[in-house]
Amino acid sequence: MTTAEAATQELYEPGHSRGLLDAFKHSFLLSLIVKKEVKVRYRGSFLGLFWTYLKPAVSFGVYYFFVGYALGQRSMPDFAIYLFSGQVIVHFFNESFRNTTRAIRNNAALVRKIYLPRELFILAAWRVAIVHFFPQLIILALIALMFGWVPSIMSIIAIITAILIISLFSIALGMTFATANVFFRDSENLVDLITSITTWFSPVIYHFSQIASIKGLPHWLMNVYYLNPITSAVDLFHYAFWHTALTPQQLTDQPVISQITPHIIEFSIISIVASLALLLIGQLIFRKFEGKFAQEL
Repeated sequence: MTTAEAATQELYEPGHSRGLLDAFKHSFLLSLIVKKEVKVRYRGSFLGLFWTYLKPAVSFGVYYFFVGYALGQRSMPDFAIYLFSGQVIVHFFNESFRNTTRAIRNNAALVRKIYLPRELFILAAWRVAIVHFFPQLIILALIALMFGWVPSIMSIIAIITAILIISLFSIALGMTFATANVFFRDSENLVDLITSITTWFSPVIYHFSQIASIKGLPHWLMNVYYLNPITSAVDLFHYAFWHTALTPQQLTDQPVISQITPHIIEFSIISIVASLALLLIGQLIFRKFEGKFAQEL
């Protein structure tokens, strides 16, 4: 680099990155961290990443035979697909949220010894969740095809939108909780508590109409339920893999139970905007305290 070129370079405070956008520039380092995380997780495992295909397949079998038949959940058409599609996207959120929360502490040795954008660890943790999510998505798509699902432009858009919502939301929360986790170990326990109840605060194992039909439920509380980004993502997956595969006869016979959350497009847009706002807040909190990470770990 010449003296003239060096003079035109933007200067910034040493030891501080310029946020997530700066972290994306280090794609090679990001890939190395992801590979390291995956290798550590499956060290000593005979099947390795094959588990990411086996587990969802077995889970669907359990949902189909035990939930669908033994527990008598036949009031909803193709209930197993409804349940499984919701579980897949919620599991993606749970793993991404847990991974990103632990990202800085799990890489404490690197944080203490060398400097690189700390957001790299957050993005790497999210990408590890992606590594486990896509095999589940493939299994879900294959099973849905067996149940008569025909992919369409709208279903593909719904899938992409749901993944975008969960990615933004989990990274936003992850950055905030990863910062807190450096200073307060209780943060991990709080995250475990949150992820243990996410299935119940979204229409995964029940239909949204069952919540809407509760007598005396305040209208504003129902709106809060709808505005939950996870609810939007779950319903987008329900629309993409379950609702679009229902036959006209099924829609006619069970018009209420075959619906998806009303105004799903509006709620999805709100979820994206809200997740972006939370991401900005999480980035600001992360940037404010990242200079103290090394000394606290």
